[in-house]
Amino acid sequence: MSPDKNKMAKSAQVQSIQKQSDKNQSDLDPFEIEFLPQFEQGRGPREAFVNEHGVVIGDHEYESDNSPLEQWTAETDPEVMAGDEWVHPFKDVGFQSAENREYFEKGILPQSGIFTHPDKDVSYEPGQASSKKAEDEAEA
Repeated sequence: MSPDKNKMAKSAQVQSIQKQSDKNQSDLDPFEIEFLPQFEQGRGPREAFVNEHGVVIGDHEYESDNSPLEQWTAETDPEVMAGDEWVHPFKDVGFQSAENREYFEKGILPQSGIFTHPDKDVSYEPGQASSKKAEDEAEA
């Protein structure tokens, strides 16, 4: 399918999704949460959208011909799916985590340091830390 025809098909798909969404306007999407007003401003569209790769984001259809996931190989750089264009501003499954719900629904800031390992220094390559420590001790 040509890129233009594919875009038109995706646009029609998004319009169909929006019509279904309008019918159920009172129901929250399964991945949507009750954002505090300060987190609703400037987030982006509530409805599904087509990103620059021709993939519909926000429709919960995770198999898309244009998605890098459907063409993944050992050579695929995961960075191709990084960035805001792959995350729906209101309907991302990540909003369901306890920390995100507390923050976006209640305004409770996440605890700091809960994902750190105070006894591990990951800024060094394996084995490099012990040689660095020996160098530091020798200099002292």
